[in-house]
Amino acid sequence: MSGESRGTGPPASWAGGRGRGWAGGRFRSPAGSREERTIRQVVEPADSAPGSVDTAPVEAEALAVSPSTVPARAGASTGPRTGWRDRGERASAAVAEWAPVAGRILLGLVLAWFGYHELTSPGNWTGYVPVINEASNLAIVAVLVHGWVLFVLAIALIAGIAPRISAAITSVLLLEIVISLSVSGLSDTSMRDVGILGLAVVLTGCRNQRLVLRD
Repeated sequence: MSGESRGTGPPASWAGGRGRGWAGGRFRSPAGSREERTIRQVVEPADSAPGSVDTAPVEAEALAVSPSTVPARAGASTGPRTGWRDRGERASAAVAEWAPVAGRILLGLVLAWFGYHELTSPGNWTGYVPVINEASNLAIVAVLVHGWVLFVLAIALIAGIAPRISAAITSVLLLEIVISLSVSGLSDTSMRDVGILGLAVVLTGCRNQRLVLRD
């Protein structure tokens, strides 16, 4: 009996229906268990830790981006076109910085030319004096005073002595000249003075000028 019971009893590998290589009545070989664990790890990735960010989509997108699609960095050189643009901007900045000086000197030369001729030949300019008889000595005195004012303003503009104040006084003086010449009708001389008046007005509003002795 004891021999038969030992021969007919369950194998030693059984333990309540579970034994080595068995799980719920199904036999699993050690190699099959390892393959199943490997497949499960591939199909079912581990859950991300709390608070972590899943970077897989981001990495996939980063790999999908071609270097040709990355935009150029701001300020990076893109070739000769950018070089020409930089040169143009530098030239524009230089013109904006030195244009008031050029305008001031040119306006000063115009005033100096007229002031010189009014001082040396006052009789040729008495016809431009309004109201006063051109043959009178008072007209000669008015031309001489006007010539001196023009000459002083010319020196102040060229030398950069209070250029904005000098330009403002020149604007008032030129406005008086334009009005007096326009009484008898527009002419080439009056239209020329309108342009010079515009230059004087622009110089009145220019700040931080170059080559200034006294602002």
